[in-house]
Amino acid sequence: MTPHPGALPMSTITPPDASSRQLMTELQSYGLRLADPKAGAPSRRGGAGPSDHKAVTVDGVTIMVPVHTGSAFESPFSADAPDADGRVQIRRGHIPIALASFPKQPRFYALQTLDGVPYSHIATLHGADVLATTVLQTCIRYESRRKACKFCSIGQSLAAGRTIAHKTPEQLAEVARAAVLLDGVRHMVMTTGTPATPDRGAQVLCDSAFAVRAAVDLPIQGQCEPPDDDRWFARMKAAGIDTLGMHLEVVTPALREQIMPGKATVPLARYMEAFAAAVEVFGRGQVSSYILAGLGDTKDAILDMSAQLIALGVYPFVVPFVPISGTPLEDHPAPSPEFMRSILAPLGEMVSAAGLRSADIKAGCGKCGACSSLSSFERAEAAHAVG
Repeated sequence: MTPHPGALPMSTITPPDASSRQLMTELQSYGLRLADPKAGAPSRRGGAGPSDHKAVTVDGVTIMVPVHTGSAFESPFSADAPDADGRVQIRRGHIPIALASFPKQPRFYALQTLDGVPYSHIATLHGADVLATTVLQTCIRYESRRKACKFCSIGQSLAAGRTIAHKTPEQLAEVARAAVLLDGVRHMVMTTGTPATPDRGAQVLCDSAFAVRAAVDLPIQGQCEPPDDDRWFARMKAAGIDTLGMHLEVVTPALREQIMPGKATVPLARYMEAFAAAVEVFGRGQVSSYILAGLGDTKDAILDMSAQLIALGVYPFVVPFVPISGTPLEDHPAPSPEFMRSILAPLGEMVSAAGLRSADIKAGCGKCGACSSLSSFERAEAAHAVG
């Protein structure tokens, strides 16, 4: 992949200092009140994650910060309206504590397909340079209140008319090419709701990735539940998917059954088998799993599962849970910054010691890193080891 103009190798980037890492962690736990909600790229409500967030760049690192949640409305942090240079003053109470900025509105958002679908309804900009799409905005888990993941809002953006139910391969290819040419997008995330087929979305990801890679040289991460047959991993790789995400979200079996009853019918044992098989195809560090901290898993449970994943060559992307309005868990508290630091600090050491660097991931959420401050802890640990 051609480096972005002016980009520095990760080894030369100074990691955020302890105060910046603390601020990022606190912003992602508490959220941010905005003096000008329309400043920069639009924030996201509902849909597949990150939802109810806004991209904020602090100390050169772009993170996703909750702005539409109940906790964000009561956050001790606020952001002034941008000045003439686009800088934003972050305050704690009335005290200025840091300067930040908001990424600008992507230029490809101004376009639409020949049949009149806005490009932003097909794919959106996440973080600073990541194109993201939910290929199927429907899910067999979400369609049943009894089986739905209690934190999920995949149907909200569809119900609000901000997206379409099924993005065709041709639409995705068209938008991806425009996003690369107009906005310098550097990699792409394709996730999907789970269809009622045993491949659990692998086929639709293959079709979509093949079309995008035929149109533009853009590294892609595919995300789905473990398919029924491990041969799908080779098919996804052959279709142009560079990295794979299979998300555990919750790691304690009893808690999985309580919070995500439909998804929990795929047992943890199947996930572990699938992780091992996928690493053989995509390579060590090119398979990852989202873990949502703050839903009831203990620190030790998350770190124990992370150690198992790391041993398999899987990058454990631990992110703070964000309660999304309109979901059964909308009033569930977000994890405290102290709880997140108690996980991310040792996890940063673990992934660094194992050589699973987020910077080496070819595409996807772990490479972007905007939904968690894990990469900042990881880089700080790597810099400490070098020093």
